[in-house]
Amino acid sequence: MSFMHSSSIDVRQLEAFAAVMSAGSVTGAARLLGRSQPAVTRLIQDLEADIGYALLHRSGPRITPTARGLLFHAEVERHLSSLAHIRERASAIGLGEPVSLTIAATPSLAAGVLPQAIAAVAPGLIPRHLHVQALAAENVVQAVLARSADFGISSLPLEHPGLDVHWVAHAPCVVALADSDPLANSEVVKLSELAARRIITLANPYRLRHRIDEALEKAGVEPQQMIDVNASMTALTMVRAGLGVAIVEPATVVGVPIEGTVMRMLDHDIPFLFGAISPAALPLTATVAAVIDAARAVALAMPGCRLLDAGGADALADTVYGPTASPERVPT
Repeated sequence: MSFMHSSSIDVRQLEAFAAVMSAGSVTGAARLLGRSQPAVTRLIQDLEADIGYALLHRSGPRITPTARGLLFHAEVERHLSSLAHIRERASAIGLGEPVSLTIAATPSLAAGVLPQAIAAVAPGLIPRHLHVQALAAENVVQAVLARSADFGISSLPLEHPGLDVHWVAHAPCVVALADSDPLANSEVVKLSELAARRIITLANPYRLRHRIDEALEKAGVEPQQMIDVNASMTALTMVRAGLGVAIVEPATVVGVPIEGTVMRMLDHDIPFLFGAISPAALPLTATVAAVIDAARAVALAMPGCRLLDAGGADALADTVYGPTASPERVPT
């Protein structure tokens, strides 16, 4: 039974459960909430009675969540977050201020694009409360579809009838090298020059990784050693430690440069495809529109970045399944 349909559950019970999950104990939760330990215990017991199943395993002072408790906790977090946002927006409306804004983005774009984009927006458009969620690309799409995020910036594919696509960009992947690497003296690095090197790159086979593998195969490069990671920042820190060279998207390298590493273009165009999305047919606020436009400008400042004709599904299909029209280069 969903707690959303139970009239007897109140926010205090949910807050108590979330605090126990966060603190790992009832005692810790009581300190977080400023309540007594018996009061928190009673709130959890009442919550379990209301929903009809146990949320926690109890063994003396130790507690661990049940399988149902883990699933329920995810719902509780979303619910409490939504309530907090409603309070923030109600306050902003009452004060005549821009309402709070939630942006979902993949980690590389949250770090490499969003900070500069937000900084470029007129201060009067920035709300008192701004939430940035760094999520996996699939979760960015789901957050926007569920309207738990006002808009998102994510790598492709982004096809979905519930999304409006505002722009799609194509930026070539780059190679990150230790600044002492002999290849750092080259303006353009050939993939063939990486044949004997340990290559560090991203792991997700359904997004950027398959394009990197295809490019290596076309160049006749069969890496003998590879490290795959789930974040570009991790790849860059490994380069700095001398563990190899990294083929990564350019957003993190440009937006969050790491001392001791350098970025060089590759002789093969390995496309990093990303775009800005919002819920379909939902009018954009002035703040959302401004951040989306600023993010596009920041993206276009990346080396070799260009906009695709992102009128909608056609542009997305082209970028994912193979271009049927040549991209239009946009001046930076």
